[in-house]
Amino acid sequence: MDLIVKNKKSYQLLSLGDMARVLGLSFLLLCFVLHRAGMAESGDARHSSPTAFIKSSCKATRYPALCVHCLSGYASAIRQNERQLAQTALSVSLARARSAAAFVAKITKVRGIKAREHQGVKDCIENLGDSVDRLSQSLQELGRLGRAGGRRDFMWHMSNVQTWVSAALTDDNTCLDGFAGRVFDGNVKATIQRRVNNVAQVTSNALALANRFASRHRPSMAAEKP
Repeated sequence: MDLIVKNKKSYQLLSLGDMARVLGLSFLLLCFVLHRAGMAESGDARHSSPTAFIKSSCKATRYPALCVHCLSGYASAIRQNERQLAQTALSVSLARARSAAAFVAKITKVRGIKAREHQGVKDCIENLGDSVDRLSQSLQELGRLGRAGGRRDFMWHMSNVQTWVSAALTDDNTCLDGFAGRVFDGNVKATIQRRVNNVAQVTSNALALANRFASRHRPSMAAEKP
């Protein structure tokens, strides 16, 4: 009788031990799976290439293919920094605007250009000059963010950036509107439109990236002291 009881106790203890080992192994397996999943997720974010970051960010723009084309060459400088991405986009836009302004200025010296065309070109040069000034201001303002603190300062500087880039885009479109009539020579009109359209598209992309940066990195109200 005692043997039977002992055997039952041994059987019972063995079953509890097996269950403990199974539960322990299951717990360890679950921890391992969660750890690997976390490593994979963080690894994907950490090892995502700057070019992939640029392509993903450019989806927020109106001209994503142009955005990628313009910014991919600066991938090593941009890395995966959204502020640097917006700043580089503005720099590219500024360079394009300056180049277009210089190009359009040369057209005023072309022989045979009509008086009405000459005036239209001059107006466009003025518009592009304003665009250059506003893009330059926006770059300087974005650079001041490093010295800004708190939500109000961030929003103030970013609001200025967005306002000036938007105004620069309006300047580009105003230049194009000046060539809407039929009084302009087809070649003059097409040449200017091609260059200024490119500036407008690049500036539109820069504005979209600046807006994206502002919305994603606005400091929390809770972080600001009254």
